[in-house]
Amino acid sequence: MERRRMNLPTGPDTLCFDKDEFMKEDFDVDHFVSDCRKRVQLEELRDDLELYYKLLKTAMVELINKDYADFVNLSTNLVGMDRALNQLSVPLGQLREEVLSLRSSVSEGIRAVDERMSKQEDIRKKKMCVLRLIQVIRSVEKIEKILNSQSSKETSSLEASSPLLTGQILERIATEFNQLQFHAVQSKGMPLLDKVRPRIAGITAMLQQSLEGLLLEGLQTSNISIIRHCLRTYATIDKTRDAEALVGQVLVKPYIDEVIVQQFVESQPNGLQLMYNKLLEFVPHHCRLLREVTGGAVSSEKGTIVPGYDFLVNSVWPEIVRGLEEKLPSLFNPGDPDTFHEKYTVSMDFVRKFERQCGSQASVKRLRAHPAYLSLSNKWNLPVYFQIRFREVAGSLEAALADGLEDAPAGSPYCLLASHKTWSSLRRCWSDEMFLPLLAHRLWRLTLQILARFSVFISELLLRPISNENSKEVKKPLAAGSKESSVSQGAGEDHGGRPSEAQPVVCVSSTQLVFAVADLDRLQEQLPELLETIKLKLEVVGFKNFSSISAALEDSRSALSAHVPALSSRITQDLSEACFSYLKSALEVPRLYRRTNKEVPTTASSYVDSALKPCRQLQSRHGSKVKPAVLQQWLRGALSSSTHKYFETVSDVLSSVKKMEESLKRLKQARRATTSNPVGPSSGMSDDDKIRLQLALDVEYLGEQIQKMGLQTSDIKSFPALAELVLAAKDQAAAEQS
Repeated sequence: MERRRMNLPTGPDTLCFDKDEFMKEDFDVDHFVSDCRKRVQLEELRDDLELYYKLLKTAMVELINKDYADFVNLSTNLVGMDRALNQLSVPLGQLREEVLSLRSSVSEGIRAVDERMSKQEDIRKKKMCVLRLIQVIRSVEKIEKILNSQSSKETSSLEASSPLLTGQILERIATEFNQLQFHAVQSKGMPLLDKVRPRIAGITAMLQQSLEGLLLEGLQTSNISIIRHCLRTYATIDKTRDAEALVGQVLVKPYIDEVIVQQFVESQPNGLQLMYNKLLEFVPHHCRLLREVTGGAVSSEKGTIVPGYDFLVNSVWPEIVRGLEEKLPSLFNPGDPDTFHEKYTVSMDFVRKFERQCGSQASVKRLRAHPAYLSLSNKWNLPVYFQIRFREVAGSLEAALADGLEDAPAGSPYCLLASHKTWSSLRRCWSDEMFLPLLAHRLWRLTLQILARFSVFISELLLRPISNENSKEVKKPLAAGSKESSVSQGAGEDHGGRPSEAQPVVCVSSTQLVFAVADLDRLQEQLPELLETIKLKLEVVGFKNFSSISAALEDSRSALSAHVPALSSRITQDLSEACFSYLKSALEVPRLYRRTNKEVPTTASSYVDSALKPCRQLQSRHGSKVKPAVLQQWLRGALSSSTHKYFETVSDVLSSVKKMEESLKRLKQARRATTSNPVGPSSGMSDDDKIRLQLALDVEYLGEQIQKMGLQTSDIKSFPALAELVLAAKDQAAAEQS
């Protein structure tokens, strides 16, 4: 602190450091040097430190000179200080002894007071124990007096088997018994209490016996006053659960045993529903008075309500669950999934209707937290039911994907059986016949697995060779390490076995690839419909985060749409090859006219119509299945590719014709030079000109037919160049002819 108050001399502004750095508590030499090195060299830092060191020495000398007198008198002022300190040590020692003596006296006084207070606290506790015991004796004597007086009036003993106490008498006894119980608990362990305990036990037995008899009498005679007195007495002695258990055994159990009969349920078409309807009738018909007294009915008056009871939760519901578990064990059997789904749906509907009979939300919460409610919920083996349904859906889907190149059933919006089965599987997951709210998360996962499996199926189609015959099998060994994908494998099931080393590879036709594209578009269009169905089902379970559901379906839709370009490319390639297989017949045109003396061509060759036949078939057969823009894209792509090859073929033919023509001219000129009778010019069109004209007619006709298909020749790659090429050849032929 003293160092902080010192003022260091101010150095020149050219110093590379701040003088205040030396006054900091956390000053560190290494940090100071490293920080300065970032700004200047070590030589400059050394020079600045030496300069400031000289300033510090000068300032210190000036400070000593300024206070020189104080420095000199410092030793003089301390002379005699030790004598003064010795004089103070004696009185200070006496004062210390007096303080210690006073402290000892005060401690003894405090100790004596603590002992007396401890004795008084012990006396107070013993007094309270005595008072409690006195109160226990008084309460026992008072209750026995009431019982004896009541017994003498009715000439009956205390141990009489039939309850003879009235409601008002029981309330008086219950009030006093409640105080007796309180004081008895507080006096636990006292010897006197052990002597009185048999009398307390007798009073307790008599009170419970009387309360049970009185409650049964009130229920049998429908006397609401007796029931109210009895329930209030039970509440006073904190035995509400005993009353609820008594109602369950006496009133509820016989009715449940009469209604829940397995033979009745199995003999009727809707026997389970009828049984549940009868169970629901029990509350309004047999619990009306109890609900009115305890506040569970609409007509209950607040001033006369006895709180603390919930007979529906603690009396009726446990007996219903007991009856279902003991008398209908087949109810929870998941072996037949359709029957299990029906029973579970009807049972859950019964549970919801029973919850509506509860008087309040608090009662519903108590019902759902009751052990019997949890026991009934755990009886339904939903995982086993889902596994059975999973095998059904996955098995049928895998069978359809194995025969995926088959056509879809009549009336289906899809073309391929695999696509039809995929959509029906998705709809089945969320259908009323299969969906269960507690399995929503598993069904959602299965939905994504189905979409992923269909995407894998489309990927496998792209790997198959293209054949003109549908479903043609070519025996080829699979690549090493290949593995079939399935929904069940995606779910983590082990089917055992290994794929054989050689398996048939199923070929796919271009028509089936067209069907696959059409089905992909259709499936993507129907996914929003599926999303709405899923939202309606998930609202039942209280799910609100629909954005994640939409995002996941969008990812699946994107994965499906990603296959369309590859499918389109293969379709275009196959269509192009089919077209060019006819267009390459242009190579045969020279053979038709050279030295055949054939007439001048006036129509296009037949191979042009044959070359466009695959495109026309695609339009006529499948134009309604795919979008017009997609169909036009395929046609443009196929014709562009085949026309480009056709252009190269025609170019080769014309080049060959040109070479042949020049060779013949040279040969004629040579003959003319060696023959005395020169050959005159031939009349009519030459074979080469006929070839050129035929190619020109073919290309013109090809362009006309392309336009009739709804395409523009300018959009077909290489066609403008092809037309220009044959037009030039035609003009050349006309020029030579003229």
